[in-house]
Formats: sequence, structure tokens, C-alpha cells
Amino acid sequence: MTTAARGTGSRDVHHNVISLLYHTLQEGETLAQYIEEAEQVGDQELSRFFRDVQEEDRKRAERAKEILRQRLGQAG
Repeated sequence: MTTAARGTGSRDVHHNVISLLYHTLQEGETLAQYIEEAEQVGDQELSRFFRDVQEEDRKRAERAKEILRQRLGQAG
């Protein structure tokens, strides 16, 4: 039994995608802070790195939203 199944009593793959989306968006907020801090100290390398990670997260979040739209649209 998976962790999700143990926690809810049933498997819910949609919950897993929603959870991933939530955590990805939350990380985006954290990265914005990291970018600001790197820029404040003039560390352009770290600033670029955090921006790259933020862009990867943005793409991941968009993909998760599209998957949810497709799957939840089919359920209705």
C-alpha cells in the first residue's frame, strides 16, 4: 500500500498531481526570495541558477495543470 493509500484509505493519483503542483508553486515563492537575496549581495551566478530552477518549476507546474485539466475533464 502506498503512503497516499495509507493516509486516505484509497489511492488517489489526482491528489498526487495536486500535491506536486502545490509544492512546485510553493517552491516558486521560496525561489523568488532566494533570487532577491542573491541579487542583494551581487551574486549573479546564484541568481541565474535560482532563475533557471524557477523556470523549470514553472514548466513543471504548467504540465501538472494540463494533466489535471485533461483528467478531471474526462471524469466529468
